[in-house]
Amino acid sequence: MSSTGTPLLVHVVDDDEAMRVALTRLLTAAGYATRAYGSAGAFLIAADTEPEGCLVLDLHMPGPDGLALHDALRQRGWTVPTVFLTGRGDIPSSVRALKAGASDFLTKPVRSEVLLEAVRVAIEADAPRRAGRERRRLARTRFGSLDARERTVLRRVVQGALTKQIAWELGVSERTVKADRASVMRKMGAASLPELVLLAEELDPGDVTPPA
Repeated sequence: MSSTGTPLLVHVVDDDEAMRVALTRLLTAAGYATRAYGSAGAFLIAADTEPEGCLVLDLHMPGPDGLALHDALRQRGWTVPTVFLTGRGDIPSSVRALKAGASDFLTKPVRSEVLLEAVRVAIEADAPRRAGRERRRLARTRFGSLDARERTVLRRVVQGALTKQIAWELGVSERTVKADRASVMRKMGAASLPELVLLAEELDPGDVTPPA
């Protein structure tokens, strides 16, 4: 399960329809949400943002193969835990896949328990990255709820400015700045200044850098 309580997603990319069906049934029975694609191109067309979950990827397919798809994802800056499957595995391909960051490289036919364990390990190893993405998403959502002055107060607070400095810069009273800061803390979900600073680190640099 993900941090939101929804089933973790596994993408199955294989040009063999029977294999796709078998894999999706196995993974669904194991409690995963699944999406299946008949080619690397179909997956890329559907993936307009960085895919969630894990990728079970056939190595040899017509058109772009599994390694080409894996390379394309890396070129986009996307890190998706990937378990490669191949019906005719070879050492150079497996070495290249693993060096490129693949989680595992399995040869068909693969036993159900072996595949499920490989997927589990891949997803477990990816947990810190998923948690980081969720922190960034949450911080950006909360930052979006701030009004213009609250954003300015946030920037100056995390830069270490004193209340009286911020009040002078904004042309408001210190009481107003304190109220704005309290509102910022509440909207950002921060219980302390150090926590607010950590949340600000999850934002884009331009969000916490004062405009020139």
